[in-house]
Amino acid sequence: MQWRGTGGGLRKAAWVLVPVGAVLAVGSIGYFFANYQGASVMGQAMEPTYRMGERLLVERIDAGEIRRGDVLLVEVPGRYAGAPVLQRAIGTGGDHVVCDGEQITVNGQPVDEPYVMRGEVNPGTGPYDVRVPEGRLFLLGDDRANANDSRFFLDERSGSVAASGVIGRVQSGAAALPPAALALLGILLTLTGVGLGIGGYAAGRNSRPAVPPWPVA
Repeated sequence: MQWRGTGGGLRKAAWVLVPVGAVLAVGSIGYFFANYQGASVMGQAMEPTYRMGERLLVERIDAGEIRRGDVLLVEVPGRYAGAPVLQRAIGTGGDHVVCDGEQITVNGQPVDEPYVMRGEVNPGTGPYDVRVPEGRLFLLGDDRANANDSRFFLDERSGSVAASGVIGRVQSGAAALPPAALALLGILLTLTGVGLGIGGYAAGRNSRPAVPPWPVA
């Protein structure tokens, strides 16, 4: 394809910027929706970390990516009327989780929990000493006075839930910034390319020599 003449350079730039920008924008938006989803906090179990009604960004992850301390959106068959819940991973498969009623230790190491709601712990729970089965998780809420978590199901495989039931991990809103920035860049490149293409087309038309009128007989 030849790009000679007035406006040719603008049209050439447009043919580069428009497809590059479109691919970047569509790819970034697709990546975001494939890897993240929104969720609303439906209860008080995770206060003060997350308040009821707060909107959260949840990153879809595999079971092998779960870390102790992650706040997870998880589905637990037979519990919570089938609705997904937010709880924090305290122990993963193979961990030895012990609580004396106040301090939690995992594999003999005290767990620092600055996120926990200070105050009374639910009187329906007490000390526990469990070994988390492989492929499962021991989950607690941050508001220990209101959370209906693994402590209440200790007779069901030590209160643990299947890691395969995890929908995703709660992320800060900053996690959405990189794909959002790339999508915005792609949109800007596309619009710039369209503008250059229009400018090049207009410049080419304006540079055409005027056609002399037909001679009058």
